[in-house]
Amino acid sequence: MTSLAPLMAFAHTLADEAAGMLAAHVSSPLGTTMKADKTFVTTLDLAIETRLRERITAQFPDHGIWGEEFEVLRPDAEWVWTLDPIDGTMAFVAGMPVYSTMIALCRAGVPVIGVMNFPATGERWAGQAGTVTTRNGKPCHTRSETALPDAIMSASSPDFFVDELEKRALHRFTAATAWRVYGGAAMSHGRLASGRTDLALDAGLKIYDYAPFVPIIEGAGGVITDWQGKGLHLRSGSRIVAAGSKALHAQALTLLQD
Repeated sequence: MTSLAPLMAFAHTLADEAAGMLAAHVSSPLGTTMKADKTFVTTLDLAIETRLRERITAQFPDHGIWGEEFEVLRPDAEWVWTLDPIDGTMAFVAGMPVYSTMIALCRAGVPVIGVMNFPATGERWAGQAGTVTTRNGKPCHTRSETALPDAIMSASSPDFFVDELEKRALHRFTAATAWRVYGGAAMSHGRLASGRTDLALDAGLKIYDYAPFVPIIEGAGGVITDWQGKGLHLRSGSRIVAAGSKALHAQALTLLQD
């Protein structure tokens, strides 16, 4: 059986390389354009993903790659990397410190390694299946005793909840919880893994947006699934829900039943 430790070490080297490229341009982001889906991309997004793809292909030529900016390569391979070179491109351009580089490795479609690196705050969460999640190399854990009415919930942006089902779900969550924080799904899930928040509800995401969350949240003691309570994988949809405990996650799923 393949050990995940060397693969995790390699994921950290990818995150280091991306961080170095981001640091060189943090005060003067490169040219920005709008894509067909009305999200933004900079030439730095493209440069970072190109570099990471080159590193992966050189080290693991049989592995697949599923990135935000370029075509999917070998999606049915046993091992598939997901890449979001700058998660939160508009935040990066605007100088808001919630942007990150998102790296995950899936085996048989299931995320087993996840790294989220935040250059602006100097934070890195790393999760590996079967081990405890770390933040900057130190173990971190969700808080597991919070009841739904006392929970702090997060959502990346209300703008991402576009259809009526999604809007109803967000309304139910905001009505059922004590406090809400918005902006930056990656940072929100990092805070959830570190026991600073309790619940995260998101919609409109792609696999490269959330694949790292899976080993990070689970390794910290939390639960993360789609809105039907099914485990996340490469072919999952755009709606996810995470909680600091099984009990809170079960309560969250009841709010998602229409």
